[in-house]
Amino acid sequence: MDTCRSSHSQRKSTRGTPAPHLESSPDSSPVPLSPLGRASSSARRTSQAQPSSLVLLNTGDGKGKSTAALGVVLRALAQGWSVCVVQFVKSSAWTTGEERICESLGVTWVKGGSGFTWEANSSDDPRACARAAWDLAAYVLDRGEYQLVVLDELTLPLAFGWLDTDSVVDAIRARQAGVNVVITGRRAPQELVDLADVVTEMVKVRHPFDSGILARAGIDY
Repeated sequence: MDTCRSSHSQRKSTRGTPAPHLESSPDSSPVPLSPLGRASSSARRTSQAQPSSLVLLNTGDGKGKSTAALGVVLRALAQGWSVCVVQFVKSSAWTTGEERICESLGVTWVKGGSGFTWEANSSDDPRACARAAWDLAAYVLDRGEYQLVVLDELTLPLAFGWLDTDSVVDAIRARQAGVNVVITGRRAPQELVDLADVVTEMVKVRHPFDSGILARAGIDY
């Protein structure tokens, strides 16, 4: 890639304007530019010590929080990582497309929820289910066997007061080195926001459910 950039910088544009040349950084070492004239990603790297893992938080009222987490799962699998997904809301009575495909790819998939919170006919105690799911998640974080752990909809049991926020934050902070964590769910407490290295807020502009359109296979599950 560096060779491609170097050769590109030596060519003239078809309009007779020279392509960007190498600029000098404060220490006079050359800084390669991309074709658009921006410093390349390699040039932006510093000698600062890098963390062994990251915490990503997808929150907000918009759609796509768990979907974005699944994208990270695919990237992790492509890198040969071991991955565990713990779901805090979705019930074992409902099997989604992402669960089937991820399990076929070797992902450890655990559902600890009692169903969606608006399903009043659920026979399981949601508080007990949330606590059991968190006990498992805390064990996974402490063991360090997975390079990526997704805590799907963890924020809801925290918002409802079913789990102690400080205990959850402490366990995530004390996780084994090399364990990356993705947390999803609306109403994330400030403590999680402060902990995360990446925080993305999904904003709802429009949602099919508001127009009476139900969730669809292949799009929503």
